[in-house]
Amino acid sequence: MFSAFTNGGIFMYVILFTSVGALALFCERAFHLYLRLGLNIDKAFKRVQVRLDSDNYQQAFEEVNRFSKHPLGRTLKTGLLKAGKRDKEIEQALQESILKEIPMIKARINYLSMFANIATLLGLLGTIVGLITAFSGVSEAAAADKQQILASGISVAMFTTAFGLIVSIPCLVGFYLLNNRCDYIIDKLDEKALGLFNILSNMKRKSA
Repeated sequence: MFSAFTNGGIFMYVILFTSVGALALFCERAFHLYLRLGLNIDKAFKRVQVRLDSDNYQQAFEEVNRFSKHPLGRTLKTGLLKAGKRDKEIEQALQESILKEIPMIKARINYLSMFANIATLLGLLGTIVGLITAFSGVSEAAAADKQQILASGISVAMFTTAFGLIVSIPCLVGFYLLNNRCDYIIDKLDEKALGLFNILSNMKRKSA
């Protein structure tokens, strides 16, 4: 296996370097999205809702502050600070907060797709260079050696394509996994922001 790797030429090392970068990025983003942002959003919002149902804004703020480092906490806090204002102001504040959170949630995810494309293209480039080298060697070799040189050159050239795909496929899988997680968090933010808006709007009508 190691001999096949070394025979693939310099492109194998470039693809390997790409795979290391992709793996590091995936681990960092997975840790952030699944662990740091692993809050049970439904339960957290329910605890805030219970406080608001009893008209206790102070306890609602205290509850939100418990997960203030999560996008949900920052979004709900923005809405609570607008409690008592016009519905339009509350809605705009919540929407602006979510728009600020989206780039931070999706930060660097697209680089995984880029790494997948780079690995594939490097594999193809390595194959083309390998084939050019093989055919050049055949043109200069003796007739008895041409078939062996060509077969050997083509097999070596194929290693880069195979290795590029071996790196590219997990990159794409990782990209879709993390991207789906991002979409889930953003959808939950939209859902809970709307829920908070409805609660604050109803409370204002009751007190009017």
